[in-house]
Amino acid sequence: MQLRLNPTLRAENFAPTYAAQKFVRIDGLFEPAIADALEAALKSLPWRLVTQDDSGKNILLTGEQLAGLSAAERQRFEDGVRKRAADNVGYFYLAYPMIEARLSNWDPGHPIHALTDFLNGPEFIAFAKAIIGDPNITKIDAQASHYNRGHFLTRHVDDGEKKERRAAYTIGFSRRWEPDWGGLLMFFDKNLDVSSGYTPRFNALTVFDGLRVHSVSPVSSFAPAPRLSIAGWFRDDAIAKR
Repeated sequence: MQLRLNPTLRAENFAPTYAAQKFVRIDGLFEPAIADALEAALKSLPWRLVTQDDSGKNILLTGEQLAGLSAAERQRFEDGVRKRAADNVGYFYLAYPMIEARLSNWDPGHPIHALTDFLNGPEFIAFAKAIIGDPNITKIDAQASHYNRGHFLTRHVDDGEKKERRAAYTIGFSRRWEPDWGGLLMFFDKNLDVSSGYTPRFNALTVFDGLRVHSVSPVSSFAPAPRLSIAGWFRDDAIAKR
């Protein structure tokens, strides 16, 4: 299937909203058949668990690695996750690092790689530039995410190691999601009150200023389905000379 943006979308229709609010949500990013195919691709991914260790280092654990933990090791691991989260540090959800996977040739032939290429192709990069009004975007970071019950992302900002992140984005693939199920993208004011929150949607692109404090609220114990999305940043890294 040839990936393309929904041809009815015009970036110039959304740029004023982003300029004024540093937030915009665009429904119907892809045509229905393409969105359905991408949802199927996400559901078939070999997910890893992403979290932090005690030093704050990002770690990815495969299902096999998790299964290899003893009961005591698993208990210490989960206790550490909860303790850090109580101190507003960390995250705990399933992920697939799309850029790393593409560069390292993980899972050859998986359709997720076509999406990675599309997001870093001329059509989507031009769309991203036009939405946020930045002609210097050079690449799109991407990670697939799968939030099961109890998974979360504590509040943070997305500044990046070299301040290269110009905007954050998500592409939602959660159908008929109810706000009571959790998993909301939430923003906080200077008093740490919730200033706004957004329910996951299917086939919707959300672009926002990653320097606003934000989180993903824990998915509730009664959510009947996982929260699926692609997330990352529009970046202006210098292009390496050859």
